[in-house]
Amino acid sequence: MRIGVARRTLGRAAGAAALLLLAAFVAGLGAAGTEGQAPARKKKALVVWGGWEGHEPKQCVDIFAPWLVEQGFDVEISNTLDAYNDGEKLKKLDLIVQVFTQGAIKPEQERNLEAAIKGGVGLAGWHGGLADSFRSSTEYEFMVGGAWAAHPGGVIDYEVNVTNPNDPITKGLGDFKMHSEQYFMLVDPGNEVLATTTFSGQYAPWTKGIVMPVVWKKLYGNGRVFYTSLGHVAKDFDVPQAREIVKRGLLWAARVGGSDPAVVPVYKK
Repeated sequence: MRIGVARRTLGRAAGAAALLLLAAFVAGLGAAGTEGQAPARKKKALVVWGGWEGHEPKQCVDIFAPWLVEQGFDVEISNTLDAYNDGEKLKKLDLIVQVFTQGAIKPEQERNLEAAIKGGVGLAGWHGGLADSFRSSTEYEFMVGGAWAAHPGGVIDYEVNVTNPNDPITKGLGDFKMHSEQYFMLVDPGNEVLATTTFSGQYAPWTKGIVMPVVWKKLYGNGRVFYTSLGHVAKDFDVPQAREIVKRGLLWAARVGGSDPAVVPVYKK
């Protein structure tokens, strides 16, 4: 199905602040000498949702898909992985947003998806909808840049620390609190990390003091990949910073401004 072009307000008191932050984001991209501004042509996005319903995939899609329409995107929504059957169609997109926890992807579907991203289509997602999708597909995990491993304690209080305040995705955003799942992840050391969280060790003592990426961006071939471990359920996006990070990440992955990520080696010789 396709979303109409109806307008939707962000709602609540945080809405106005979020709009101001987004405007600053777009303006900042233009000032940096990148693509900036709204896309000259209508960009195309495919949003694919499904899998485990505990992550409220449809409710989360209902937050961000209408917003993409407001940004001038032509948005197609699918609740089946069959959306990946047509490889040629995927290559004509600007952005694929996947919200599909667990499940199994067919080999041809996976090849089509990975080929599209390698060719330059952006990929974006959050929480288990992108990083806990197809547990037996190692190339897929390589593309995303990480995979979920655990969330000690389940839903807990924790802090997110913005580690790169100069990046357009996190610029102007300070550290913030979450009441959600704190993801412990297996992570590509080549990711450009924008925000982290530190484990207290309360629920898994051997994790005390471990600093874990929460927001990252990377390349897979020519495609930009954005991920955040935030967003266990739709209510998590009531936190203004969490919602804003996803919005900016979607635009960045679709090449609405910004630059390609730098590879900063974590480990030294």
